[in-house]
Amino acid sequence: MAVYDLQEQETIDDLKAWWTRWGTLVTGIVIAVAVAVVAIQGWRWWKSSQAEAAGALYSAVAAASRGEDPGKAKEAMATLADKYAGTGYAGRAALLRAKQLWNEGDKAGAKAQLTWVVDYASDDDLKQIARYRLAEALLDEKNYDEALKVLDAKHSDAYAGLYADLRGDALAAAGRREDARAAYQVALAKIDAKTAYRQFVQVKLDSMGGTTVVPAKGADAFGKALSAPPGATQQPAAKP
Repeated sequence: MAVYDLQEQETIDDLKAWWTRWGTLVTGIVIAVAVAVVAIQGWRWWKSSQAEAAGALYSAVAAASRGEDPGKAKEAMATLADKYAGTGYAGRAALLRAKQLWNEGDKAGAKAQLTWVVDYASDDDLKQIARYRLAEALLDEKNYDEALKVLDAKHSDAYAGLYADLRGDALAAAGRREDARAAYQVALAKIDAKTAYRQFVQVKLDSMGGTTVVPAKGADAFGKALSAPPGATQQPAAKP
């Protein structure tokens, strides 16, 4: 028994020595891991609560766009822009709010909402949709130069056909037929030949004295634009 007691004592002494040397470090690591776990869980909870709150506000704006309690839309949109600008709901709600304001005759308000999306939305697709609609609004007001400036902004190839088509409309309205014809040719080259929308662009090109353009291989810009996030208008010529 004395031998076992001696061995146990040696083991205990070794553990004490190890703890004396490494105990503080081990404790620090354990605490750091625990804090990290709590922080991650807290972040996830915060993100979830943010999304939930933003979703509720988006629903209020969406309901207003359907004619249900339109008075709540202004306050809901203001809160989204102020507190939840980084969520996807804010950009989508602003697009809906812009359409609502445009239909009510508040063109300045509609353009302000679209400009907000361009400047602050977290989703690049929403930004590009907002630019397109803003250019439409400016074109409707016969502000051709400003519309062209908006369309000149950098955009992905997925929207190249839509942007080129609207650019052609602005140039045609401004009396720049040759430039409009070139823009429509670009649009036709980018738009999938299988879409009915391409026929409308072809008609506009023909009216400018243009010719049929074979779309580039794999061109699917219009199809991608139609699959834009919820809240995006599915008609290329729709008002904001």
